[in-house]
Amino acid sequence: MPSHADGGALYIVGTGPGSPGQMTHDAVQAIESAEYVIGNSSYLTALASFLVGKEVIRSSMGKEVERAQQAVDLARDHVVAMVSGGDPGVYGMASIVLEVLERSGSDIDVRIIPGVTAANAAASRVGSPLSGDFCVISLSDLLTPLPVIEQRLRAAFSMGIPVVLYNPKSRGRPHNLSLALGIAREHHASSTPVAIIKNAYREGEEVILTTLGEAPGKEDLVDMHTTVIIGGSESRLWRMGDHVKGIITPRGYHRKYVY
Repeated sequence: MPSHADGGALYIVGTGPGSPGQMTHDAVQAIESAEYVIGNSSYLTALASFLVGKEVIRSSMGKEVERAQQAVDLARDHVVAMVSGGDPGVYGMASIVLEVLERSGSDIDVRIIPGVTAANAAASRVGSPLSGDFCVISLSDLLTPLPVIEQRLRAAFSMGIPVVLYNPKSRGRPHNLSLALGIAREHHASSTPVAIIKNAYREGEEVILTTLGEAPGKEDLVDMHTTVIIGGSESRLWRMGDHVKGIITPRGYHRKYVY
Protein backbone atom coordinates (compact mmCIF):
# COMPACT_ATOMS: atom_id res chain seq x y z
CA MET A 1 0.00 0.00 0.00
CA PRO A 2 1.23 3.56 -0.62
CA SER A 3 2.64 5.39 2.37
CA HIS A 4 0.45 8.34 3.25
CA ALA A 5 2.12 9.61 6.39
CA ASP A 6 2.86 12.94 4.71
CA GLY A 7 -0.45 13.54 3.00
CA GLY A 8 -2.91 11.91 0.71
CA ALA A 9 -2.98 8.74 -1.31
CA LEU A 10 -5.12 7.35 -4.07
CA TYR A 11 -6.17 3.73 -4.42
CA ILE A 12 -7.91 2.64 -7.61
CA VAL A 13 -9.63 -0.48 -6.35
CA GLY A 14 -11.04 -3.38 -8.32
CA THR A 15 -14.04 -4.74 -6.42
CA GLY A 16 -14.54 -7.83 -8.55
CA PRO A 17 -17.80 -9.10 -10.03
CA GLY A 18 -20.02 -7.80 -7.24
CA SER A 19 -19.85 -10.20 -4.34
CA PRO A 20 -17.66 -9.05 -1.42
CA GLY A 21 -16.38 -12.62 -1.22
CA GLN A 22 -14.65 -12.13 -4.59
CA MET A 23 -12.69 -9.07 -3.45
CA THR A 24 -8.99 -9.44 -2.74
CA HIS A 25 -7.51 -8.84 0.70
CA ASP A 26 -5.66 -5.78 -0.64
CA ALA A 27 -8.90 -4.34 -2.02
CA VAL A 28 -10.59 -4.64 1.36
CA GLN A 29 -7.58 -3.09 3.11
CA ALA A 30 -7.49 -0.17 0.68
CA ILE A 31 -11.14 0.65 1.24
CA GLU A 32 -10.83 0.25 5.00
CA SER A 33 -7.87 2.68 5.11
CA ALA A 34 -9.60 5.34 3.01
CA GLU A 35 -11.21 8.50 4.32
CA TYR A 36 -13.17 8.99 1.10
CA VAL A 37 -14.67 6.27 -1.07
CA ILE A 38 -15.82 7.30 -4.55
CA GLY A 39 -17.59 5.21 -7.12
CA ASN A 40 -20.60 4.33 -9.20
CA SER A 41 -23.65 3.95 -6.98
CA SER A 42 -24.31 0.38 -8.09
CA TYR A 43 -20.83 -0.73 -7.03
CA LEU A 44 -20.98 1.11 -3.71
CA THR A 45 -24.27 -0.53 -2.76
CA ALA A 46 -22.57 -3.94 -2.65
CA LEU A 47 -19.84 -2.50 -0.39
CA ALA A 48 -22.13 -1.09 2.30
CA SER A 49 -20.54 -3.11 5.10
CA PHE A 50 -17.12 -1.58 4.32
CA LEU A 51 -18.30 2.03 4.17
CA VAL A 52 -19.30 2.71 7.76
CA GLY A 53 -17.61 5.91 8.94
CA LYS A 54 -16.39 6.86 5.46
CA GLU A 55 -17.17 9.92 3.39
CA VAL A 56 -18.97 8.26 0.49
CA ILE A 57 -19.33 10.04 -2.85
CA ARG A 58 -21.74 8.34 -5.22
CA SER A 59 -21.70 8.89 -8.94
CA SER A 60 -23.49 7.57 -12.01
CA MET A 61 -22.70 6.22 -15.45
CA GLY A 62 -21.37 8.91 -17.78
CA LYS A 63 -19.70 10.84 -14.95
CA GLU A 64 -16.36 9.03 -15.09
CA VAL A 65 -14.26 12.12 -15.90
CA GLU A 66 -15.81 14.17 -13.11
CA ARG A 67 -15.39 11.25 -10.73
CA ALA A 68 -11.72 10.92 -11.63
CA GLN A 69 -11.10 14.66 -11.19
CA GLN A 70 -12.75 14.64 -7.78
CA ALA A 71 -10.67 11.68 -6.66
CA VAL A 72 -7.42 13.37 -7.73
CA ASP A 73 -8.37 16.64 -6.04
CA LEU A 74 -9.22 14.93 -2.75
CA ALA A 75 -6.17 12.68 -2.82
CA ARG A 76 -3.81 15.65 -2.50
CA ASP A 77 -4.68 15.81 1.21
CA HIS A 78 -6.76 12.71 1.96
CA VAL A 79 -6.67 8.95 1.52
CA VAL A 80 -9.10 8.16 -1.29
CA ALA A 81 -10.37 4.86 -2.65
CA MET A 82 -11.82 5.04 -6.14
CA VAL A 83 -13.77 1.80 -6.58
CA SER A 84 -14.24 0.19 -9.95
CA GLY A 85 -16.16 -3.00 -10.68
CA GLY A 86 -14.16 -5.98 -11.88
CA ASP A 87 -10.56 -4.96 -12.50
CA PRO A 88 -9.91 -1.20 -12.71
CA GLY A 89 -7.51 -1.68 -15.60
CA VAL A 90 -9.95 -3.72 -17.71
CA TYR A 91 -12.70 -1.39 -18.99
CA GLY A 92 -12.50 0.24 -15.57
CA MET A 93 -11.54 3.53 -13.96
CA ALA A 94 -7.75 3.20 -13.90
CA SER A 95 -7.02 4.75 -17.29
CA ILE A 96 -9.13 7.88 -16.89
CA VAL A 97 -7.92 8.47 -13.31
CA LEU A 98 -4.28 8.15 -14.40
CA GLU A 99 -4.88 10.46 -17.37
CA VAL A 100 -6.46 13.11 -15.14
CA LEU A 101 -3.67 12.70 -12.58
CA GLU A 102 -1.00 13.03 -15.28
CA ARG A 103 -2.52 16.21 -16.67
CA SER A 104 -2.95 17.72 -13.21
CA GLY A 105 0.81 17.71 -12.61
CA SER A 106 0.22 16.48 -9.05
CA ASP A 107 2.62 14.13 -7.31
CA ILE A 108 0.26 11.80 -5.48
CA ASP A 109 0.94 8.31 -4.18
CA VAL A 110 -1.24 6.03 -6.29
CA ARG A 111 -1.74 2.30 -6.43
CA ILE A 112 -3.98 0.18 -8.63
CA ILE A 113 -5.51 -2.74 -6.75
CA PRO A 114 -6.46 -5.54 -9.18
CA GLY A 115 -9.78 -7.31 -9.09
CA VAL A 116 -11.51 -10.32 -10.62
CA THR A 117 -12.75 -9.19 -14.00
CA ALA A 118 -15.98 -10.40 -15.62
CA ALA A 119 -14.22 -12.79 -18.00
CA ASN A 120 -12.64 -14.70 -15.10
CA ALA A 121 -15.77 -14.65 -12.97
CA ALA A 122 -18.05 -15.81 -15.76
CA ALA A 123 -15.61 -18.46 -16.99
CA SER A 124 -15.38 -20.01 -13.52
CA ARG A 125 -19.13 -20.65 -13.61
CA VAL A 126 -18.93 -22.75 -16.78
CA GLY A 127 -15.80 -24.86 -16.37
CA SER A 128 -12.61 -23.84 -18.15
CA PRO A 129 -13.43 -22.12 -21.44
CA LEU A 130 -10.44 -19.72 -21.32
CA SER A 131 -7.61 -22.15 -20.61
CA GLY A 132 -5.22 -20.77 -23.22
CA ASP A 133 -5.21 -17.74 -25.48
CA PHE A 134 -8.46 -15.79 -25.60
CA CYS A 135 -9.71 -12.33 -26.48
CA VAL A 136 -11.99 -9.87 -24.69
CA ILE A 137 -13.99 -7.34 -26.72
CA SER A 138 -16.56 -4.85 -25.49
CA LEU A 139 -19.56 -4.33 -27.75
CA SER A 140 -20.23 -0.89 -26.31
CA ASP A 141 -19.77 1.78 -28.96
CA LEU A 142 -20.04 4.71 -26.54
CA LEU A 143 -16.26 5.24 -26.65
CA THR A 144 -15.23 2.96 -29.55
CA PRO A 145 -16.79 3.39 -33.01
CA LEU A 146 -18.83 0.40 -34.19
CA PRO A 147 -16.73 -0.10 -37.38
CA VAL A 148 -13.65 -0.49 -35.14
CA ILE A 149 -15.47 -3.03 -32.96
CA GLU A 150 -16.50 -4.96 -36.06
CA GLN A 151 -12.91 -4.98 -37.34
CA ARG A 152 -11.69 -6.33 -34.00
CA LEU A 153 -14.39 -9.01 -33.90
CA ARG A 154 -13.40 -10.27 -37.34
CA ALA A 155 -9.76 -10.43 -36.34
CA ALA A 156 -10.51 -12.19 -33.05
CA PHE A 157 -12.81 -14.86 -34.47
CA SER A 158 -10.43 -15.51 -37.36
CA MET A 159 -7.80 -16.67 -34.84
CA GLY A 160 -9.93 -19.57 -33.63
CA ILE A 161 -9.59 -18.64 -29.97
CA PRO A 162 -12.42 -18.13 -27.45
CA VAL A 163 -13.87 -14.63 -27.42
CA VAL A 164 -15.46 -12.98 -24.39
CA LEU A 165 -18.01 -10.27 -25.08
CA TYR A 166 -18.43 -7.49 -22.53
CA ASN A 167 -21.39 -5.07 -22.61
CA PRO A 168 -23.11 -7.33 -25.13
CA LYS A 169 -26.51 -5.68 -25.35
CA SER A 170 -28.40 -2.65 -24.08
CA ARG A 171 -31.61 -0.85 -24.94
CA GLY A 172 -29.61 1.79 -26.80
CA ARG A 173 -27.72 -0.75 -28.94
CA PRO A 174 -29.77 -3.93 -29.20
CA HIS A 175 -28.18 -5.15 -32.43
CA ASN A 176 -24.46 -5.29 -31.60
CA LEU A 177 -24.69 -8.81 -30.18
CA SER A 178 -26.40 -10.02 -33.36
CA LEU A 179 -23.54 -8.51 -35.34
CA ALA A 180 -20.95 -10.31 -33.19
CA LEU A 181 -22.71 -13.67 -33.41
CA GLY A 182 -23.01 -13.30 -37.17
CA ILE A 183 -19.28 -12.67 -37.53
CA ALA A 184 -18.56 -15.64 -35.26
CA ARG A 185 -20.64 -17.91 -37.49
CA GLU A 186 -18.51 -16.90 -40.46
CA HIS A 187 -15.53 -18.54 -38.77
CA HIS A 188 -16.89 -21.28 -36.50
CA ALA A 189 -19.21 -24.27 -36.75
CA SER A 190 -22.77 -23.93 -35.50
CA SER A 191 -21.93 -26.54 -32.83
CA THR A 192 -19.36 -24.23 -31.18
CA PRO A 193 -20.28 -23.92 -27.48
CA VAL A 194 -21.49 -20.60 -26.15
CA ALA A 195 -22.01 -19.60 -22.52
CA ILE A 196 -24.30 -16.78 -21.44
CA ILE A 197 -23.61 -15.79 -17.83
CA LYS A 198 -25.82 -13.18 -16.23
CA ASN A 199 -24.99 -11.58 -12.85
CA ALA A 200 -21.97 -13.79 -12.13
CA TYR A 201 -21.45 -14.01 -8.34
CA ARG A 202 -24.39 -11.66 -7.79
CA GLU A 203 -28.02 -12.03 -6.87
CA GLY A 204 -30.03 -13.32 -9.80
CA GLU A 205 -27.15 -15.31 -11.30
CA GLU A 206 -28.16 -17.31 -14.36
CA VAL A 207 -26.06 -19.54 -16.61
CA ILE A 208 -27.16 -20.68 -20.04
CA LEU A 209 -25.15 -23.12 -22.13
CA THR A 210 -25.96 -23.16 -25.82
CA THR A 211 -24.29 -23.32 -29.21
CA LEU A 212 -23.39 -20.74 -31.79
CA GLY A 213 -26.19 -22.00 -34.00
CA GLU A 214 -28.81 -21.65 -31.27
CA ALA A 215 -27.44 -18.50 -29.58
CA PRO A 216 -29.51 -16.03 -31.66
CA GLY A 217 -32.63 -17.48 -30.05
CA LYS A 218 -31.24 -16.60 -26.61
CA GLU A 219 -30.51 -12.92 -27.31
CA ASP A 220 -33.55 -11.71 -25.40
CA LEU A 221 -31.94 -13.10 -22.22
CA VAL A 222 -28.84 -10.94 -22.62
CA ASP A 223 -28.39 -7.51 -21.04
CA MET A 224 -25.62 -5.27 -19.69
CA HIS A 225 -25.21 -7.53 -16.66
CA THR A 226 -24.32 -10.45 -18.92
CA THR A 227 -21.02 -11.83 -20.15
CA VAL A 228 -21.06 -13.96 -23.30
CA ILE A 229 -18.28 -16.48 -23.95
CA ILE A 230 -18.01 -17.90 -27.47
CA GLY A 231 -15.76 -20.92 -27.67
CA GLY A 232 -12.85 -21.30 -30.03
CA SER A 233 -12.10 -23.95 -32.63
CA GLU A 234 -11.05 -26.50 -29.98
CA SER A 235 -13.63 -25.65 -27.31
CA ARG A 236 -16.13 -28.38 -26.47
CA LEU A 237 -18.87 -29.09 -23.98
CA TRP A 238 -17.72 -30.49 -20.65
CA ARG A 239 -19.78 -33.49 -19.57
CA MET A 240 -20.03 -35.52 -16.39
CA GLY A 241 -21.95 -38.64 -17.24
CA ASP A 242 -25.01 -37.62 -19.20
CA HIS A 243 -24.99 -34.07 -17.88
CA VAL A 244 -23.48 -31.07 -19.63
CA LYS A 245 -21.65 -29.06 -16.96
CA GLY A 246 -19.90 -26.36 -18.95
CA ILE A 247 -17.17 -25.76 -21.52
CA ILE A 248 -13.58 -26.94 -21.78
CA THR A 249 -11.00 -25.42 -24.08
CA PRO A 250 -8.08 -27.91 -23.96
CA ARG A 251 -4.64 -26.43 -23.54
CA GLY A 252 -3.06 -29.21 -25.59
CA TYR A 253 -2.02 -31.73 -22.94
CA HIS A 254 -3.80 -34.45 -24.95
CA ARG A 255 -1.28 -33.92 -27.73
CA LYS A 256 1.69 -34.55 -25.45
CA TYR A 257 0.55 -36.83 -22.62
CA VAL A 258 -1.57 -39.92 -22.13
CA TYR A 259 -4.21 -39.51 -19.40
